[in-house]
Amino acid sequence: MQRTLTIAKREFRGYFNSPAAYIVVCLFLTLMGFFFWNPFFLINRASVRGMYDLMSVLLLPTAPALTMGLLAEEKRTGTIEILLTMPVRDSEVVIGKYLAALGLLAVLLACTLAYPLSVSTLGNLDWGPVLTGYLALLLEGGAMLAVGVLASSWTDNQLIAFFTSGIICFAFWIISRFLPFIPQGAASVVEWLSFDYHFQDMARGVIDTRDAFYFLSIIGFSLALAFRSLESRRWS
Repeated sequence: MQRTLTIAKREFRGYFNSPAAYIVVCLFLTLMGFFFWNPFFLINRASVRGMYDLMSVLLLPTAPALTMGLLAEEKRTGTIEILLTMPVRDSEVVIGKYLAALGLLAVLLACTLAYPLSVSTLGNLDWGPVLTGYLALLLEGGAMLAVGVLASSWTDNQLIAFFTSGIICFAFWIISRFLPFIPQGAASVVEWLSFDYHFQDMARGVIDTRDAFYFLSIIGFSLALAFRSLESRRWS
């Protein structure tokens, strides 16, 4: 566990030792500010419900951007070979890098708290659904980050890792939009596979352990595959 946290701390500091974290955070917050506040005053009520839908969409490119270089860049520069010869397990490398990205996502979400705080000054804001919505964003974002780590373990090219994870996350996110065109027998299965289906339930303030289990399963499965990918590289 100590080695995992050491790797996580190193990677987390690495984000802020380069312009990457600042660019992603500033761009995310700028887009959030424009697309949230621009139509907000047409709603005539203190609500941040639309903010969650917007952030869910913005996470689609943000998560791949945060994870594309975690393993791909190490492979390109050859430092992954040095890392894997150290007394650390492949699983500790994968989990440590994932925790660093998850930590940056948590910082990013914390920065957006300024929006509900501002809305609360304009009317009575129910903070229960607000906190549940942030939990939904953290779980969905965590699942996307895990997919990003997996894609980064497959290649030594950051752009390929970015587009691969972006396409996979987008597919899981948009699949529920095609339910009207899917046979009724398979519709429930396809709906259950959708990121957005599980996200929307929690964003409405409904905490269902099945939704949390879904996202945690995606995280565990993706990180396990990333671990296998690194393990196969070690043996090859």
